Amino acid sequence: MLMTKQRRPAIRTLRGWAIHVLQEAGAIRECEEHGWMQDRADPHARERAFNIARQDPPADVSRDVAEAAIRDVLDSIGDTCPECPPDEEERR
Repeated sequence: MLMTKQRRPAIRTLRGWAIHVLQEAGAIRECEEHGWMQDRADPHARERAFNIARQDPPADVSRDVAEAAIRDVLDSIGDTCPECPPDEEERR
């Protein structure tokens, strides 16, 4: 029987890589209803993401550039979904 390993999707941009790392670390999440990225404001998860950027940056990318990509993504998203009414955000 032929067995195949499930491959990870290819990440094509540095921003895409940074979003993936932040999601894997638990620093950001996606609004289930609208798909907007939301900062979870978890300092431990952020530090895990920065550690990944320092220890395992993408090929041909320096540690400093990888860390900057993580920081840029975090700076570009908020902690609430812009489409969710405020009372729905409180229930999540």
